[in-house]
Amino acid sequence: MLNEEKIKLMTSIGMFEKREGKRVFLVNRFFRSDYIGRYMLRSFLGFTFCWALGTALVVLYRAQSLLENLDFNELREFGGSYVTAYGMCLAAYLLITMIVYWRRYEYAKRGMKVYVAKLKRLEKRYEIQGKMGHGGKRV
Repeated sequence: MLNEEKIKLMTSIGMFEKREGKRVFLVNRFFRSDYIGRYMLRSFLGFTFCWALGTALVVLYRAQSLLENLDFNELREFGGSYVTAYGMCLAAYLLITMIVYWRRYEYAKRGMKVYVAKLKRLEKRYEIQGKMGHGGKRV
């Protein structure tokens, strides 16, 4: 005879694995600081690459006017403000990255606790069924 509660638990566990599996099980392999640091490093590299690409596009687009009006004092001033803008934008982007991945980590940890609790409950159902035997009576 089928045990409806076990079937519901197994269905619930299967649906959880299908919906949340990739996110939750990936987080379980890392400490919080490693998980967040990994994505912050990726964000740093991606942001820096995009910033450099954007800079190259602007310089190439305005190359003629930049070379015609080349003044080293003005160039030094612009370079300082440009580096400051890069630093501020990078700091804001990394802060947002840290907050997003901190929340994702906490969400996944809570999900993992629910998943483990369901597995333990299913295991207890199997233990109870094993003690009672196949006929439903205690052995």
